[in-house]
Order: sequence, then structure tokens, then C-alpha cells
Amino acid sequence: MQQLPNCPQCNCEYTYEDGHMIVCPECGHEFTLDSAAETVEEIKDSNGNPLTDGDAVTIIKDLKVKGASSAIKKGTKVKNIRLVLDASDGHNIDCRIPGFGAMALKSEFVKKLN
Repeated sequence: MQQLPNCPQCNCEYTYEDGHMIVCPECGHEFTLDSAAETVEEIKDSNGNPLTDGDAVTIIKDLKVKGASSAIKKGTKVKNIRLVLDASDGHNIDCRIPGFGAMALKSEFVKKLN
């Protein structure tokens, strides 16, 4: 059985074939194998290094957090990031930051750890 690609819109892994189209059950997006290969978006850090799910990154500047009494400090290490491909607000990284909890970050404010 052929492994179908994840949905290019929401990254859902449970896509299925319907005739010559591939359908995402979560967001309803329909696409073909050819269009899926073309629409793969690569998310890069502040230095231009490509990021992937599970990477560890460092915050490159102090980030103010609405509703929090303090900011996320420069140099804070974040492990196991999750990329969000269709981020309408520009926050394309979901993660858990020690002392703050679940957060959404912009990739322009992080640097990939090697």
C-alpha cells in the first residue's frame, strides 16, 4: 500500500484517496499528489536553517508575553517543537516553554540547536 502524504494545509496524517484526489478528513482540503509535492512549505529559523518537528531551538531575543509578569529571556532553550504549516497569525511553532507552559512562537525569533 502506498503511503499518502500529510495534508499540506493542516499536516493531518490521516489523508485518504477519493478517485484521483486525496482528501483530508480534518480540514476537508482536497489535493492531488502533484500539488502536494509543490506546496510543501519549509519553515526556517532566524539563520535560514530548516526546522523540523522535534528540533530543539533557542530564543534569540527577549519576548514579552501578554498576561505574564515576565518575558521569555534570550537564550531560553526549547525542546521538541512542533511546526504549524498553516499559521495565519505568523506563529508557526508550537512548543512548551519551561516556566511558561504551552506557547506559539514565530520562527524568526528562534535559532536551531545542533
